[in-house]
Amino acid sequence: MPKLSPADVPEVKLDSASAAIEATMTRDMRRGLFEKPGKVVFAIVELTSKSYTGHAEDEDKDPQVKVRVTSCEVARSDEDAAALADAKRAMWRGRQIDGTLDEVGEGPQRPDAALLDVTVTKPTEDELKEHKRRVEDRRRSEYVR
Repeated sequence: MPKLSPADVPEVKLDSASAAIEATMTRDMRRGLFEKPGKVVFAIVELTSKSYTGHAEDEDKDPQVKVRVTSCEVARSDEDAAALADAKRAMWRGRQIDGTLDEVGEGPQRPDAALLDVTVTKPTEDELKEHKRRVEDRRRSEYVR
């Protein structure tokens, strides 16, 4: 396995094997995606790295890693889609507060956790607003100095 320097950020590419996604979608979902451009389907996916390239010592290539969707569950009801959308928003709020919108990193891997448990541990909309207010107050106080 190649060692990456702290400055190296591998490009992530999705490989073409998407059978796990198709297998979880109903016929109507697949037709809807085809017939209605812009249609949204919410899913939970598991990505597994399959290969890497471009980081031998004598190569001048940027590092890349190919990932494959190895497991997928698609929301089959409006209630499931809403729960996944809430989880996505909660996770996004957490990354925004952590200042990691441009990096995901090694988060906790809890595939057995209930979806609602995930949203409970994430910041609320009010906490996000409070964080933004504190950041803005800090920025203003530095500007005044």
